Amino acid sequence: MEAGNAVAVLLLLVAASAVLVAGDDPYRFFTWTVTYGDITPLGVKQQGILINEQFPGPQIEAVTNDNLIINVFNKLNEPFLLSWNGIQQRRNSFEDGVAGTTCPIPPGGNFTYILQVKDQIGTYFYFPSLAFHKAAGGFGAIRVLSRPMIPVPFPPPAADYPLLIGDWFKANHTDLKYMLDSGKTLGFPDGLLINGRSWDGYTFNVQQGRTYRFRISNVGLSTSLNVRFQGHTMKLVEVEGSHTMQTTYSSLDVHLGQSYSVLLTADQPAYDYAVVVSTRFTSKIISTTAVLRYANSQGKAPGSLPGGPTIQIDWSLNQARSIRWNLTASGPRPNPQGSYHYGMVTTTRTIRLANSAATINGKQRYAVNGVSYVNADTPLKIADYYKIGGVFSVGTISDSPSGGGGAYVQTAVMGASYRDYVEIVFENSENEVQSWHIDGYAFWVVGMDGGKWSSASRQSYNLRDAVSRYTVQVYPNSWTAIYMPLDNVGMWNVRSENWARQYLGQQFYLRVWTSSTSWRDEYPIPKNALLCGRAAGRRTRPL
Repeated sequence: MEAGNAVAVLLLLVAASAVLVAGDDPYRFFTWTVTYGDITPLGVKQQGILINEQFPGPQIEAVTNDNLIINVFNKLNEPFLLSWNGIQQRRNSFEDGVAGTTCPIPPGGNFTYILQVKDQIGTYFYFPSLAFHKAAGGFGAIRVLSRPMIPVPFPPPAADYPLLIGDWFKANHTDLKYMLDSGKTLGFPDGLLINGRSWDGYTFNVQQGRTYRFRISNVGLSTSLNVRFQGHTMKLVEVEGSHTMQTTYSSLDVHLGQSYSVLLTADQPAYDYAVVVSTRFTSKIISTTAVLRYANSQGKAPGSLPGGPTIQIDWSLNQARSIRWNLTASGPRPNPQGSYHYGMVTTTRTIRLANSAATINGKQRYAVNGVSYVNADTPLKIADYYKIGGVFSVGTISDSPSGGGGAYVQTAVMGASYRDYVEIVFENSENEVQSWHIDGYAFWVVGMDGGKWSSASRQSYNLRDAVSRYTVQVYPNSWTAIYMPLDNVGMWNVRSENWARQYLGQQFYLRVWTSSTSWRDEYPIPKNALLCGRAAGRRTRPL
């Protein structure tokens, strides 16, 4: 579609969609062109995925309840999708941008995402969800600010900086995908990046005496990371949309897919200080740095770089437990976060999810409760909407571990009822840290510990001020428990944030269903939805 015609159709779509969103909530328009381009983040030229010729992609800045109209032109030679880590897509999983909900943008085509950051604040990111595109870039930061007159529990910072950290491989994403398709593992990453740059390749400018907000997201593929600022401490203020108790840390563990906001006060002599990022729980420790540069800097700060934790699990577990919800602070609404007493609500169902590694047909695969996920030929949500049979079946994954030790491939979908209140226990019997994300939802992390989970483990749950978030870690040979209200109808991806494990089957879809057909419960398919697979040739709704 030519740009002029695309804009005209876009305006028509926005006008036609007005009934689905609050009329007085602002609109923010973005036009993105996705291309290949040469990048050299580790000094070796490789094929990157650029958005508007940028790596990482442009930052999205929004305010609670804003409507985001993002027109994406795909100039790659393969299908492409973007997903929005932590954006809840209230009543609208069609826009989630993963293979189970949204048809890909074909090469040379375009698609306009119509999103609303409904009742959300905080720190998030977007990323390409298909194939192994995430290994080539295409990711960027999202920040959602509070509305005017909604109190924020700290003064406005002098500046608000994204800090996208992650591991990186020198091989092209196509080569990495081929390795996984061949049944091999990726091996150890070649380096780490901060905002797409390696050693001292990125600079944050500060002025003495002022306080700055850093929004940290681990956008990497395979590794938990630790971040620290030479000569400075960090005050944690927000975790994935939740204001936290303002605890001070000298270093912070950030697991795959997780996001944090910290405040840093430039209270040291005017030098260039190091922002250090290093791997956690790895046999070999690698690191990288960015520069925290004071105005009128006298040069490199004296002293050595600050060391960080390496393989210590207890250190990380204790830090995770120390992160608490700020009960008196406002969230996206003026009422205090703690006004919802999550610990006093009786759960209606317990779901236990166990990850595992398996060999299937001679190739490396990963599974949840013994099922290794494979994509269907049609997005599940679209097949569900049109009632197309043979694409998936609800109940193809159990809500407790199989116990058999083996695994098989299946398009796994778990059924759940709208407005249930569930307890989910992630069980990890492997020797590596897991990181789990649930699209469409925030949940309270009520407990985590070593060993096997049992009903007696509930005695240790934090039912008062556990943090609400979207992505949670599970330590080796350990468990993590969450509470989650099923208040968002749709088809939602539950996945490992280790991207090789996700690609090779450690994911499934949670179908949250209601018999109601009211738009108050779920929006109909978008008018501009792309249709593919067995839904090709059908109509959405009249413009």
